[in-house]
Amino acid sequence: MSDFDISDVVHGGADAEEPATLPVVAVVGRPNVGKSSLVNRIIGRREAVVEDVPGVTRDRVAYDAEWQNTRFTLVDTGGWETSVSGLAAMVARQAEYAAQTADVILFVVDATVGVTDADAAVTRVLRSTKRPVVLAANKVDGSMQEADALDLWQLGVGQPFPISALHGRGTGDLLDALVAEFPEQPLGEEDDGEDGPPRIALLGRPNVGKSSLLNRLAGEDRVVVDAVAGTTRDAVDELIELGGKTWKFIDTAGIRRRFRALQGADYYATMRTGTALERAEAAVVLMDVSEPLAEQDIRVVEQVVEAGRGLVLAFNKWDILDEERRTYLEKEIDRQLARVSWAPRVNVSAKTGRHMEKLVPAIETSLSGWNQRIPTGQLNNWLKELVAATPPPVRGGKQPKILFATQAGSRPPHFVLFTTGFLEDNYRRFIERRLREDFGFEGSPVHISMRIREKKGGGAQGRASKGSVRPDRKHRRR
Repeated sequence: MSDFDISDVVHGGADAEEPATLPVVAVVGRPNVGKSSLVNRIIGRREAVVEDVPGVTRDRVAYDAEWQNTRFTLVDTGGWETSVSGLAAMVARQAEYAAQTADVILFVVDATVGVTDADAAVTRVLRSTKRPVVLAANKVDGSMQEADALDLWQLGVGQPFPISALHGRGTGDLLDALVAEFPEQPLGEEDDGEDGPPRIALLGRPNVGKSSLLNRLAGEDRVVVDAVAGTTRDAVDELIELGGKTWKFIDTAGIRRRFRALQGADYYATMRTGTALERAEAAVVLMDVSEPLAEQDIRVVEQVVEAGRGLVLAFNKWDILDEERRTYLEKEIDRQLARVSWAPRVNVSAKTGRHMEKLVPAIETSLSGWNQRIPTGQLNNWLKELVAATPPPVRGGKQPKILFATQAGSRPPHFVLFTTGFLEDNYRRFIERRLREDFGFEGSPVHISMRIREKKGGGAQGRASKGSVRPDRKHRRR
């Protein structure tokens, strides 16, 4: 694609077509089973760091990929620890992230090791996500190891595909199976979701008053309330009439600080909380202001943002605050919740009913921002003025140019910037801040991603092949 100016799009250039949201594939598995090697094989270049040491990949990293003219996004994830104390924590977290972001889950197992306790545990969690799972039996370098792959049928997630990420063996058949599982409409695209009233999850660490709040909103005792933390174990759906409208509130088990501290019913309660958030359109995160904000509170808020749901911050037990505690609390909020300063805030008391009437307007504001769209022409006119006043910073001696932008989706709002170079994190945060100042999006996360395009004939050869796949031709399905 040749270089062009943003004004070409503003005035209706031919390249202004909005890109479709791509299917997302999450690659999960234990440490050192070859996830990053497989990612490199699929994307056709060595970008994911590979080392013969477990746990090299710690963060989720997304790559553009393509197979048989089908483009998709590949997300490389860190492996989970296999120690007894850490297994529950990391298995739950990896499965949770996969469920939140993926259309299809690519589960990588070391066929030479066989089924481990960790593999079996994560399989049970992945099956509960209701996402298609494609099983890659890695490190099958020859026909002698194919019998090892057959043992993986016992995992119960379907056919194991024997592959060698290192040599490319069998990756063609694996990718055919992967693409066949893509939905007609990726989960990231906007849809109407379930029919019926808006779905609002009540989240928070144990014993902050979620069930008491739900009972107060309903005007009757719908759920059990007890001073003992963890009384609520299942996610409870309640239809409640508020402000002349019916809402579906989901009261959830408290999200605890560390998954590894959970056993038995508490472990599964935490997993059901993640499922409740997945079903919701927005979340009310309740915090107990009589105590200092805790790491658990921040983690719950981050979980909502990562899931891409609308967010309302509700501070409970406000009626018992004295002036000194209120002063300290405001400082805690400014310091620890600065990242979500865009979220509506309501100071309530589930016990007395204080300011309950303000909760519904805050939720409606959040849902409005979550569903908001900006027309492409208006967006690019705005962006043209913004870039002219504050151009992107120079990187590596060159100044990246923003060619045009489009809103690829809503729920939550997702913007794609087509550029000639990488935009620094600070500049993308600047764009997000100005988007919020000028268009709102109150109560909703805003995602900004880039598509970097080079001039024809320019850039490294690797750039030109971005997203291609180069498995061994011998093993492609013909």
